[in-house]
Amino acid sequence: MGLIELMAVAAGLSMDAFAVALCKGACLREKKGTEGILIALSFGFFQALMPLLGWLLGTGFSAYIQAFDHFVAFGLLAFIGIKLIREALKQDGDAEACTPLRFGELMMLSLATSIDALAAGIAFAMLEIRILEAVGLIGLITFALSLLAVSIGRRFGARYQAKAQLAGGICLVAIGLKVLLDHLAA
Repeated sequence: MGLIELMAVAAGLSMDAFAVALCKGACLREKKGTEGILIALSFGFFQALMPLLGWLLGTGFSAYIQAFDHFVAFGLLAFIGIKLIREALKQDGDAEACTPLRFGELMMLSLATSIDALAAGIAFAMLEIRILEAVGLIGLITFALSLLAVSIGRRFGARYQAKAQLAGGICLVAIGLKVLLDHLAA
């Protein structure tokens, strides 16, 4: 997987965090940036940590499934992508109720938005991705997009949440399909 594809996967994985940061940003009325930075740091950290954990799990059993690892990688990426697409399509446009930012809530949101990255980490192990580069890129892209989302949320509200999830889902399904087709053509 090349750098461009890895960046696309990172962007796709960060769409849950982007959508949640957009909603939290819509609830932040003050212009101070510390809450936005905390949200972005937390989401970026968890999005980087989870694929690392998935990769560690995946490397433990990748030798046993090497003959069909491309199907597993495609299945995991497609599953994550379809989940994002379904969530985007079923949203009824109701805005999240605004509550003050609390540490416990931020940790739960960070974990919840990064669970999909755990499955991607397992796929990375099967694809023999350079994991430190991947998790660094995922963390940085998630941080940047989350910070951007907080800013957009402050300015425009949560209107773009479903569109962000839909774009991320389509991107992940496309990358998964490319992985499958590349391995079948080889």
